[in-house]
Amino acid sequence: MPMTEQATGAQHPQPRARNGGPSSASVEHLTGAQSLIRSLEEVGADTVFGLPGGCILPAYDPLMDSTRVRHILVRHEQGAGHAATGYAQATGKVGVCMVTSGPGATNLVTPIADAAMDSVPMVAITGQVASAAIGTDAFQEADICGITMPITKHNFLVTRAEDIAHTIAEAFHIASTGRPGPVLVDIAKDALQAKTTFSWPPTMDLPGYRPVTKPHAKQIREAAKLITQAKRPVLYVGGGVMKAGATAELKVLAELTGAPVTTTLMALGSFPDSHPLHVGMPGMHGSVTAVTALQKADLIVALGARFDDRVTGKLDSFAPYAKIVHADIDPAEIGKNRAADVPIVGDAREVIADLVQAVQAEHTEGNTGDYAAWWKDLNRWRDTYPVGYDLPDDGSLSPQQVIQRIGELAPEGTIFAAGVGQHQMWASHFIQYEQPATWLNSGGAGTMGYAVPAAMGAKAGMPERAVWAIDGDGCFQMTNQELTTCALNNIPIKVAIINNGALGMVRQWQTLFYNQRYSNTVLHSGADTDGVPAKGTRVPDFVKLSEAMGCYAIRCEDPADLDKAIAEANAINDRPVVIDFIVHEDAMVWPMVAAGTSNDEVMAARGVRPDFGDNEDD
Repeated sequence: MPMTEQATGAQHPQPRARNGGPSSASVEHLTGAQSLIRSLEEVGADTVFGLPGGCILPAYDPLMDSTRVRHILVRHEQGAGHAATGYAQATGKVGVCMVTSGPGATNLVTPIADAAMDSVPMVAITGQVASAAIGTDAFQEADICGITMPITKHNFLVTRAEDIAHTIAEAFHIASTGRPGPVLVDIAKDALQAKTTFSWPPTMDLPGYRPVTKPHAKQIREAAKLITQAKRPVLYVGGGVMKAGATAELKVLAELTGAPVTTTLMALGSFPDSHPLHVGMPGMHGSVTAVTALQKADLIVALGARFDDRVTGKLDSFAPYAKIVHADIDPAEIGKNRAADVPIVGDAREVIADLVQAVQAEHTEGNTGDYAAWWKDLNRWRDTYPVGYDLPDDGSLSPQQVIQRIGELAPEGTIFAAGVGQHQMWASHFIQYEQPATWLNSGGAGTMGYAVPAAMGAKAGMPERAVWAIDGDGCFQMTNQELTTCALNNIPIKVAIINNGALGMVRQWQTLFYNQRYSNTVLHSGADTDGVPAKGTRVPDFVKLSEAMGCYAIRCEDPADLDKAIAEANAINDRPVVIDFIVHEDAMVWPMVAAGTSNDEVMAARGVRPDFGDNEDD
């Protein structure tokens, strides 16, 4: 994201003087490494996920003396990046990870890309070879700034010790303001070793970076008029509402207008699932009501959403009757995929608060929306095509039932982190999200292996909250080594492995679109034949593997034992708990809009296409 973006972010604390006021600190003489750790302390970083190596090693010596920054030693750099993301998503603060040069830095590429796609505030600190060796293909050298340029909001290469303090202050400011995102700070080893002076706060120099917080009043008035004039409006809520801390304002706006609310995968929990105005999640695997509401709407008010392909389906057929009000903190998103009739650039919290006032003014003048006919249609669709599932005929565990019961038995305020695939979609549907920041997932990048380290980061940041990772057996095998980190650092997360013996979502596509030819999706053996996992196959044995990493582990394959296993996990809080749920392999995610097709082609279940009649198209 270019430094010239017109963005905002008043919701985040700014770097401050050590005592919270204007700087009066005396100048100290430190090494660059000491300056780095002191800077992290001053910007409020209390947790760093990292793994040392040669070029970053100078920073690890003063880190040992810090009483304000906790370092959590991960087992893989990818785990550090996803943990920083989970920490940021759960706490609302900037997540921090720190690794060495070369392969250490390149192992952060996936979590950095993940954070960029989902607008997560993260600062990634990497060691770099000595400045004189940069460009010589020195041992463990990689141009990590060049590599990550397309996937960071900004990045810095620091070659002088005196630049470290102000660069860290600038990195945290950029990461947490405007549209949040990852910022990389690559520091040469000799800059960490050199002597410098330190005082706080430093002077930040960010020419061209001028965040805009206040939306244009004229655009707000136009949006309010459209809302009161519309017959079939929808509030299309994206993750930006969560990032802006605007969930209370959203509830006021929704109840004031009476318009239906649909929350994207990244926005679950920003509006209570149980609220009567909530019609579900839109998208490829969204509820029939949410998908159809957007298709039939005459006005879509998009708040912190980006009209991504998973929501729109075939773009030129998306919401053909709708005018668009698009409010976003990032002006580059407005008009990128769908032209906006009323574009609004601004912080979602301020946008929604101003919209509330403008709609109230319209109501005062006697202009109120009449959505009675619209709600008659919406309620009919909601009643006719609810999200549900069938229990397996053979009496085996249903993955949907497992996830639903985890949600129902979890303590209030539990944070759920999901991997990517079928279990992610089931967790989005069958767990109710009533509070913000209780649902963490990799939405834009779709990163397998996200759940375990993200849950670790969330628990580290919110130790008083229960944290469940809902993972698939495929995802789990990518990053499960971080369970060792959890066990050794008193981070007692709970992990549910939805074990169907296959890469479930890919297998579902092979079932539906590839004539049941299961090429390389069965995980229980090296030779894929019929695509059906063998009963009793345990390679790897997740219970033994988890126990070897210091976890308490349970296997559950009988529905009669389901509640007991979950209750046992909930009762253990002195170490990580892993439950290997052996579930039916043929369960599928429904509803579904096939990739590349129109949302009009939504299927409520296999072979079941909803019948909406013709009256909604008038």
